[in-house]
Amino acid sequence: MTPLWVVLGGALGAPLRYLVDRFVQQRHDSVFPWGTCLVNVGGSALLGLLAGFGGALPGGLAGFLGTGLCGAFTTYSTFGYETVRLYERRARMLAVANVAVSVIAGIGATVLGHAITAAMFG
Repeated sequence: MTPLWVVLGGALGAPLRYLVDRFVQQRHDSVFPWGTCLVNVGGSALLGLLAGFGGALPGGLAGFLGTGLCGAFTTYSTFGYETVRLYERRARMLAVANVAVSVIAGIGATVLGHAITAAMFG
């Protein structure tokens, strides 16, 4: 049954990622990929929150939210593509900033999310 929950989470996460990315990018007059950065950091925070439960979530719910929703909501491939495009457009400082912000903020959001849930429920 868990694979079905993963599919359903993915079916929700992918269009949600698209809508959030478009919403954010339309509000910024910048070549920097703010939308992708936001979904990746937000998805990392959510996954950190879920991980803070330490396996206490039922398998179907963990599969739906963690693997399905977060997996489809976040996007390493788009992050990589947009970074390369910035570099090719000679926006090299923005490419480096994209990597630094995405990685550091993503890890920080995961740690913070995990700490919050662990402190509340651990």
